[in-house]
Amino acid sequence: MAAAISSVSCISAAKLFSVAAAPHATRRTSVLHISAVADKVSPDPAVVPPNVLEYAKTMPGVTAPFENIFDPADLLARAASSPRPIKELNRWRESEITHGRVAMLASLGFIVQEQLQDYSLFYNFDGQISGPAIYHFQQVEARGAVFWEPLIFAIALCEAYRVGLGWATPRSQDFNTLRDDYEPGNLGFDPLGLLPTDPAERKVMQTKELNNGRLAMIAIAAFVAQELVSGEEIFEHLFKRLGL
Repeated sequence: MAAAISSVSCISAAKLFSVAAAPHATRRTSVLHISAVADKVSPDPAVVPPNVLEYAKTMPGVTAPFENIFDPADLLARAASSPRPIKELNRWRESEITHGRVAMLASLGFIVQEQLQDYSLFYNFDGQISGPAIYHFQQVEARGAVFWEPLIFAIALCEAYRVGLGWATPRSQDFNTLRDDYEPGNLGFDPLGLLPTDPAERKVMQTKELNNGRLAMIAIAAFVAQELVSGEEIFEHLFKRLGL
């Protein structure tokens, strides 16, 4: 869902740019076409209750040209059919934010790791880690390094903190839902003070994070698929395609 939102948003942005440079008649036709497409992928008001639809529209991440929400798979209708639709939407948003953040770290890690592997740094002092990033885990294990245990332990600590902060207790009637006083994605970790206090600016910042996370989910999936197919590093393959 997040990947589809990001890809369609990128295509739509390109269309809007071309519309701005086109003659008036062409711009008018193109805008009408985009509006028609947006209507087709928006939730059906006859299926989604008004309170669920309006709540979804107030959430960060709803951007032009899909102000009425991009939902071709009718996920809002699925959420509306649950016993607690608003809680279900918040649970999905928590999942999207978490996966987007992990994907942003993974995308950056892919690029940085492949660029630094040729340097004799502390983790690669003997130069045994090389090639596409998708195989670095296996190369680390082959050297007899203890890797998975501390990684899983660190992930477990982070997840335990997140669950304890934002999720209802297993014994409560709201099991498998977020607490009412918890804002999806807000773990209280903001050492640089990037999150604005003004509600409007706060929503804009949260939308930027969501859009970057959606793009990162597409990027890391593409990185992995490309390296599995080509067997080459990301930039190595890119430069060959560009003839550099």
